[in-house]
Amino acid sequence: MNDSSESRTVVVEREMPHSQEKIWRALTEGKLIEEWLMSNDFQPVVGHRFTFRAAPAPGWNGVIESEVLVVEPPVRLAYSWGTLGVGSVVTWTLTPTAGGTHLRMEQSGFGPDQEANYKGAKYGWNKFIGNLERVVGGMD
Repeated sequence: MNDSSESRTVVVEREMPHSQEKIWRALTEGKLIEEWLMSNDFQPVVGHRFTFRAAPAPGWNGVIESEVLVVEPPVRLAYSWGTLGVGSVVTWTLTPTAGGTHLRMEQSGFGPDQEANYKGAKYGWNKFIGNLERVVGGMD
């Protein structure tokens, strides 16, 4: 029998040949976020409530309500993904390396009844982080 308190986490890690500061900009500037993820009204301010917006799909209105939870430039950023208490939490951690930056994205809080969301996140974040890498590579 499944324990209802069990939750799962999606983790995607990449080594990028770019500085922490450059990646941080792509994670925290709304216009850049739109290039690799989706349209938004994000601001890197703890407590700021914002939305991500995508094309609606069957069973989903295309809106993800979120709130900024942690802002520690240029090392850590976290925000809720969906309504607090119902959704999950996305945490970005940037660590400098000899060749650039190690990026770690963790989305935690998938309950046992959220298998489809968990699988979708695993697929989606790999795609989005590929887009992020492309956007950062094209920045000045």
